[in-house]
Amino acid sequence: MTRPAYQFNSIIVRSPSRSVVNGLRAEDRGSPTYEGVKAEHDAYVEAMRDAGVKVTVLPALETFPDSIFVEDPALVFTEGAVLLRPGAATRVKEVEEIAPTLRDMFETVLDLPQGYADGGDVLTTRESVMIGLSARTDKAGAAALQACLEKLGRKSEVVATPEGVLHFKTDCSLLDDETILSTDRLARSGVFGKFRQMIIPEGEEPAANALRVNDVVLVGSAFPRTIEMLDKAGYRVVPLKTTEIGKIDAGLSCMSLRWFSKRV
Repeated sequence: MTRPAYQFNSIIVRSPSRSVVNGLRAEDRGSPTYEGVKAEHDAYVEAMRDAGVKVTVLPALETFPDSIFVEDPALVFTEGAVLLRPGAATRVKEVEEIAPTLRDMFETVLDLPQGYADGGDVLTTRESVMIGLSARTDKAGAAALQACLEKLGRKSEVVATPEGVLHFKTDCSLLDDETILSTDRLARSGVFGKFRQMIIPEGEEPAANALRVNDVVLVGSAFPRTIEMLDKAGYRVVPLKTTEIGKIDAGLSCMSLRWFSKRV
């Protein structure tokens, strides 16, 4: 039987740097505080351990304010890892920083040869890996990523991210192998036709970047109607504060690389 796409036993996170207060943002919602981001990150790591995963914590990188968001420079799977090419110029060299760790932990590590692709635009389901085109992931990068995924034995498809939305997963997350949590604007595009869809209540769109890890669904604590909806549907919800990371366009999936390792 195929392992569920949300079953993990290993993750990689990176401690926030004090420079995180200067992280990228599409609009000014005020700057986060280092202490606030660290508290949210610490709670996230604790929730991950409670969910049953082994956590590898990498040291902070002061030179790279956004480096806490390890999901963008790389992708990881049981079969291997892919070093990406982030679409934001200030984040490109984060790949060099995480590469040694991945080469140590994975037998197969592929390099994206061309174009740009952020991990935040990639949603892994049991059937395929969905790659969303966005301001950070272009067609050349998506095509190159598809070739890398094929080498790992993974099927993939290229889809569109709604205009004005930073990353594909800004607007969606996997709840289980048959169900997607999505904003109305992304659901209306028809990309999730094969799935059951749960639509985020109006006004709580940032809650779409939830994260299913084994038996729990991590959700931003500021979204009570979404939490209630998931709770009533039978999901075991773990609310986590995302106020500070939300100021720099981030959500829960951004802060970890997750996979099922056969070495654990």
